[in-house]
Amino acid sequence: MDAVVGESQITYDARGLVEVDDTVLGVAVVKDGKATIDASELTTRKINLEIRSLVYEQGIEDVTILNPGGKHSLGVGILTRCKMTFEGSLGYFALGVIDGPEVTVNGRVGWSACENMMAGVVVINGNAGSLTGAAIRGGDLVIKGRVGARTGIDQKGGTIIITGDAGSNTGFMMQRGHQLLLGDVGPHLGDSMYDGIIYVAGKVKSLGADCVPGEMTDEDLEFVTRKMGLYDLGTPPELQKFVCGKKLYNYDNLEPHERKLVL
Repeated sequence: MDAVVGESQITYDARGLVEVDDTVLGVAVVKDGKATIDASELTTRKINLEIRSLVYEQGIEDVTILNPGGKHSLGVGILTRCKMTFEGSLGYFALGVIDGPEVTVNGRVGWSACENMMAGVVVINGNAGSLTGAAIRGGDLVIKGRVGARTGIDQKGGTIIITGDAGSNTGFMMQRGHQLLLGDVGPHLGDSMYDGIIYVAGKVKSLGADCVPGEMTDEDLEFVTRKMGLYDLGTPPELQKFVCGKKLYNYDNLEPHERKLVL
C-alpha cells in the first residue's frame, strides 16, 4: 500500500508499518565545494540522508538547506566538523545528538533543539521552544531570542546563551556547564541543580530548590566577555550569578551490598 506525501511516496508493509527507504535522491546542487538542498518537497528522512551523503561520502563541508518548512528532527546525528545553514524554521528535536558541526538557523526552532549536543556551535536567529539544550554535554548553543521552559534540563557541560527571556525551570537538574541568560527568567531557576553556573542579566521570578546566589569573580567576567564577543553580543551587562547550594547532596561511599547490610 502506498501513500503520497508531496512528491514523495511512502510504502507500507503488510502490517501497516513504513518500509524504510534509505535511497539518497542526490538533489543537492554542489558548486565550489559548497552544497545547497531545496527541502521544500522532501521528507525529513530524505533531507537528513542528503545531508549525511554530502558530509560523509562526498566530503562537502558547507551545506545550506533551503525551505526546511518546520519539519521535525532535521540535522540530527551529524558527528563530524562541517558547516550547516538552515534558511527557515525547524520543528521539534532539531540538531539532536550532534558532535562538531557549526550550525546557523535563520528562523525559529521547536521543542528539544540540540538535545544531547556533544560539541560544536549552534546559533539560532530566532525563538526556541521548551527543553532547548536538554542534556547538552559540550559546545556553544546560542539562542538570539526567547526560549520556553526547562532550558538546559540535565545539562552536563557546554554553554547555553539566551539573549531574550527564559521560561520556568531553566537549568533544572543542571550538572555542569554554563548558562548565560541576558533577559528575564521565570520561576524555579536552577531547581535541584548539582553543579554548573548560571548568569542572569534580568529579573528572576524565583529560585528553585538548592539554587543560591554566588559571587562574581574575575574569572566569571573573563568567561562572559569572551563568549559574548564570539557571538557579537556586545559588552556584558551587570550579572547575577547562581550556583548549587549543595544542601541536597546525599552521597555515601557504600557499595550496594554494604548498603543492604546497613539498612
